[in-house]
Amino acid sequence: MKILVIDVGGNNIKLLVSGWQSPRKVPSGPTLSAARMAAAVKKAVAGTRYDAVTIGFPGPVKDGRPAAEPVNLGRGWVRFDYARTFGKPVRVVNDAAMQALGSYRGGRMLFLGLGTGLGSALVLEGLLQPLEMAHLPYRNGKTYEDFLGKRGLDRVGKKRWRQLVGEIVARLHHAFQVDEVVLGGGNVKQLKALPPATRLGSNANAFTGGFRLWERPAPAARGNAVGRRRR
Repeated sequence: MKILVIDVGGNNIKLLVSGWQSPRKVPSGPTLSAARMAAAVKKAVAGTRYDAVTIGFPGPVKDGRPAAEPVNLGRGWVRFDYARTFGKPVRVVNDAAMQALGSYRGGRMLFLGLGTGLGSALVLEGLLQPLEMAHLPYRNGKTYEDFLGKRGLDRVGKKRWRQLVGEIVARLHHAFQVDEVVLGGGNVKQLKALPPATRLGSNANAFTGGFRLWERPAPAARGNAVGRRRR
């Protein structure tokens, strides 16, 4: 089964089909609608055979569909008919959850995506559970995203931001009782050291997650079951 994985970002859409050696990029941006995304993707993969599609969506997903319009893109994502447009079975998943799924090695894992915002997901004994931690209050009227996202990095500077990452990761590790925390996203390159029981993820893991999503039956409401992978 050949899978087309679409990782929708604020600056680029990244594409990978099973068997390709490297992903392709299509420009994104604040006016990108679901219809424009689909048209650009179909043009970029014209002539390539694929049997199913995974879409990593930058926002909450419920029952396999975007639950709200994305903050940094255009409109029209919630009601769009993805399966009809691509003519293939389509599964839509939160982009952080997709990368978490691709990062999973077994046991209980928390994924945090340190990018423009803050993505988060749990994988517990093979069950993927997307989270929406970004806008939860953390301190002084500010959210977790205000501290760990790009706004926090710009506001407090690299040195203090690194300290905050260490403090918050330690608290979340204890709160969720996980075996490890995986840190992904573009700003992980700003870290000099990792907190205990933490490892770095990779943006390439998003594609692995997109492929893995089809290894099991269609996801139930709670999440997506995946094969447990040992370290």
